[in-house]
Amino acid sequence: MRSCPKRHLVASPLLGTAQASGGAPTGSQLNYATCTIGPTSHTNRTSSPDRLPPSAGHFSPSHQSPVPNHPVAKRRTSFAPSDSSLALRPSPPATVFLIGAGPGDPDLLTVKALRILQSADIVLHDSLVSPEILNLIPASAQRIDVGKRAGFRLLTQQDINALLIDSARKHDVVVRLKGGDSLLFGRAAEEIEALRSANIRFEVVPGISAAFASASAAKLSLTDRRLASHVLFTTFSRAPGSQFLPGIGLTAETTVVVYMPGPDYAEVSRWLQNASVSPETPVLVVSKASRPDQSQHITTVAGLVDRTPLPAPALLIVGRVVSSISDPAPVFDLRESLQGATTNAHFS
Repeated sequence: MRSCPKRHLVASPLLGTAQASGGAPTGSQLNYATCTIGPTSHTNRTSSPDRLPPSAGHFSPSHQSPVPNHPVAKRRTSFAPSDSSLALRPSPPATVFLIGAGPGDPDLLTVKALRILQSADIVLHDSLVSPEILNLIPASAQRIDVGKRAGFRLLTQQDINALLIDSARKHDVVVRLKGGDSLLFGRAAEEIEALRSANIRFEVVPGISAAFASASAAKLSLTDRRLASHVLFTTFSRAPGSQFLPGIGLTAETTVVVYMPGPDYAEVSRWLQNASVSPETPVLVVSKASRPDQSQHITTVAGLVDRTPLPAPALLIVGRVVSSISDPAPVFDLRESLQGATTNAHFS
């Protein structure tokens, strides 16, 4: 009997907890599951047949007969060891991947995210995902822009949730692609809840958030034991009744990162000062972090009133750590220095 290497085992929701063992499976295990030891067969995939799915191995149930009308049962089967009791069985349901695309530079996309993206059958992406990242999507994959521009949204979050569930029932590899990291101001919680309620298998693949890309580009540490001992990530909301949370204990040692500051920095300045942030606190404004046309400038909380907003996506880093930047030029453009280093990146 051939053993099943640990690296090929993925737990199936139909089996409960699978024992990931490098030894030969026991008889009881063989009654309930078979182990994929080679690439799965995709007889009717919507994507290119020479591309493997992100997970090359998995358990498939052998104690249940296939559901004839299930779209996955129609399209996918697994190779099992040669044994009369181990016939070809349908693979588990399709998987949705919530992927953080990072700040925009394709070099900052994780290896895992790239591998899954290039195996995708359908990609639902936000509007702010960079063109360089979108160019990595295979031509055979369907692409749907589900983001918003200038406050105008084509699809509600409920529409996106329904589209994710419907796509998972029709395709093998469904990717939900978001800028930065999906778990930080990306409405991932609502999509996770919808997928769980629909019993759809999913995985979250983290990405580099814009806060870290912006700080890295400016050669700025968000924490400094001499200046800042904690960091607050927040967004600026213009919704009626929306207020900053002064009860969290903001101090001079807090670095505040403001995502999506919007088109009126004067409002943000008043909002920060109402939360007892000193008007003289330095502020770093970063636009399109890590991209060829990234730009940034340094000001103060009071000085935000007179600043012209930089193009979206942008964020503000507020706090004493900003004063540590060695070159406090009011405007710093990385377009020339990054042109070529980013655009000439190759992926295989």
